[in-house]
Amino acid sequence: MMDAQTWRVGCRCLLLLALVGSTRSEGLRSCEEVRKLFQWRLVGPVKGLQDSPRAGPDLQVCIAKKPACCSRKMEESYQIAALQDMQQVLQTSSSTLKFLISRNAAAFQETLETLIRQAENYTSILFCNTYRNMALEAAASVQEFFTDVGLYLFGADVNPDEFVNRFFDSLFLLVYNHLINPGDSSLEYSECIRMARRDISPFGNIPKRVLGQMGRSLLPSRTFLQALNLGIEVINTTDHLHFSKECSRALLRMQYCPHCQGLTLSKPCMGYCLNVVRGCLAHMAELNPHWRMYIRSLEELSDAMHGTYDIEHVLLNFHLLVNDAVMQAHLDGQKLLEQVNKICGRPIRTPTQSPRCSFDGSKEKHGMKIFIRNGEETLANRRKEFINSLRLYRTFYGGLADQLCANELAAGDGLPCWNGEDIVKSYTQRVVGNGIKAQYGNPEVKVKGTDPVINQIIDKLKHVIQLLQGRSPKPSKWELGMGSSGDMAEPVSGDCDDEDGCRGSGSGEVKRTLKITDCKCMILTPLLRD
Repeated sequence: MMDAQTWRVGCRCLLLLALVGSTRSEGLRSCEEVRKLFQWRLVGPVKGLQDSPRAGPDLQVCIAKKPACCSRKMEESYQIAALQDMQQVLQTSSSTLKFLISRNAAAFQETLETLIRQAENYTSILFCNTYRNMALEAAASVQEFFTDVGLYLFGADVNPDEFVNRFFDSLFLLVYNHLINPGDSSLEYSECIRMARRDISPFGNIPKRVLGQMGRSLLPSRTFLQALNLGIEVINTTDHLHFSKECSRALLRMQYCPHCQGLTLSKPCMGYCLNVVRGCLAHMAELNPHWRMYIRSLEELSDAMHGTYDIEHVLLNFHLLVNDAVMQAHLDGQKLLEQVNKICGRPIRTPTQSPRCSFDGSKEKHGMKIFIRNGEETLANRRKEFINSLRLYRTFYGGLADQLCANELAAGDGLPCWNGEDIVKSYTQRVVGNGIKAQYGNPEVKVKGTDPVINQIIDKLKHVIQLLQGRSPKPSKWELGMGSSGDMAEPVSGDCDDEDGCRGSGSGEVKRTLKITDCKCMILTPLLRD
């Protein structure tokens, strides 16, 4: 027989255990705390809730030998709440990863748009400063070319071969009319000059060099952006995954069935939590090897995008190749004149009065100004920072169940915990691993079949991995031949030499002139647009 003091100490200990969620259900007299929490958590009406435990309620999942505080309707509400809770913890756990990818996808697209505008400005300024008589007529072709570059980069069904050739066709007409045989000609004769460009090659191998550089730089950047958008789609899909009936019942038993016994502060044992959540996320865990390969393939492609594979290098130096092309055609003017006359006949020329561009590239005028920056925050460096952050999430889907139980759901080590039936010191059932195959013999959740939504996501990841790996150049041996819509054709030699534009030409390369953040790029004056 224990004395009064010992009894009081024992009561205090039991009270303390109750406060940390480890009280047993013996002696449950009132359902007041259950009523309060039910109303607060589910915002449900108090009417119809039990004041005291009842024996033998018609429960489907939270079945217990002892009297319970739950009714069938309460159990149904708890079922919905358990699923909502799981959706919430999934979205919370992936929010940082989702923000990382979506923020960088938007930043990369914005940066590419800025690069395109700046490259367009460089090309327009070249005409204004060096070939003023052609500047206004060239503006439309320059604008059309860089518009097509942007459309292609951001996924439109345009063919780089076509818009590169179209640009040089138009450029030859301008060079012919202003530098080789000045004057205006009929529309029919002008079209003949444009078409003759591909036969007489007035610009030497420069159009071919531009095609090669565009193939090496535009397609990987386009694929990189597409891959980031797929990453966002994967996370959005898994954030809103539909759980099986077996899983939803197991979540209810783990999270809210203890409430029915008055154990409102209890948390599941770690092993119990792992069995339940690993069972519920078994299909999602199948994403893990594909997700790892997806991140690895992004990293490989990013590492390979340098030099003439780097879109920043290619776009910002495009105007130099244009200048080389015009100079070469001008130097070969007499020969080109004879070739055009053979193909198109002798034209009837009328004097041309082309207005000159009044822009002085050395000064700010008409709202146009060049900001040359040599900062270290290039597009390549930004990609590297992003990949370094993304690598931390390589095992995200493989370890998601463990993360949820450790950080959100399960009781701490050594604390009494809920095992699905009562409060115990530790969980004694076998704990299964992650993935579908590991669920055989899971004592808490039966996992059946496959999930068609997850299978679709896996197929998309496999496809984009193939694209990423196909766009990743091997050292010094990669160049893409592109068909319509940018589809990859057979690889050809990608050795980096002078023909590829690996070193500067003309007045010298523009190197690292774009700063990603706080970049004040030039704005085209309306004079050049009209």
